[in-house]
Amino acid sequence: MAFGCNDQGMIPPVSPVPCPVSSTEQIPLTNLGTTVTGVTPMAVTTTIKVPVVVAEPTLQIVVEANIPLTPPATEIKRVKKSVFLQQVKLVPVAFTRIDGTDFFTVTRAKLFVAGHIRKNIEYASNACNGALQDKIANVPFSGFADLVGAAIINPAIVGISESAEANFLNETTNLDARLDKFFFQNLVKFNEQPFGELVAANFFELDFSPTMVAAQRPFNKLREKIVLDLTLKVLQVQQLAITATAVVPVLPGLTPPVSP
Repeated sequence: MAFGCNDQGMIPPVSPVPCPVSSTEQIPLTNLGTTVTGVTPMAVTTTIKVPVVVAEPTLQIVVEANIPLTPPATEIKRVKKSVFLQQVKLVPVAFTRIDGTDFFTVTRAKLFVAGHIRKNIEYASNACNGALQDKIANVPFSGFADLVGAAIINPAIVGISESAEANFLNETTNLDARLDKFFFQNLVKFNEQPFGELVAANFFELDFSPTMVAAQRPFNKLREKIVLDLTLKVLQVQQLAITATAVVPVLPGLTPPVSP
């Protein structure tokens, strides 16, 4: 029997040598809560400026796309998907005046949405022992939704700009207008622009070759029928009057003693 061979005359497999990895044991740190105390006066009404949720709709987007595959595929292995938004625009179409002001709340609006679905398709070609192929495709979509009634959580607020003009009588004749003298007044309100925020995307899709092929035969086009449930927030920065208590942390080691 030859040295290094087993009873069947085969060389036994050599166990792989693991790669050394350096590591550092972390020291445990204490974690204690910090006590806070209210600032006198305990409760005050103050005004803050924060993003407010105008609406949080779930939009159903249905698209169909044909994606060419080069080289041709014999089997789809995996499809990963992400969604990218290029546009979330709110267009008000109905208003209610805020009493005693020249500002309005939006009672109905059209929400325009546009973006694309990024598809990462991994598939096998018809090559023997061939490498796994990767195809990246962007499937665009666009559309609009109606926001009205219960779909509006907090109405957006807009101020309407106004213009006025005054004309003058010819002081010499008092019979005609002066065309060389006018008074203009323009009131311009700069509104906070509503904006969008992506929350969630739920994909349902059917992928298939538009032309049926026999098993192990290549196909060079993938047809996709996609249903996307897209959830997003529509926000606007607004001023809010709230009743709150300001607090500060209590740090015994750094807090000076209370004066008698």
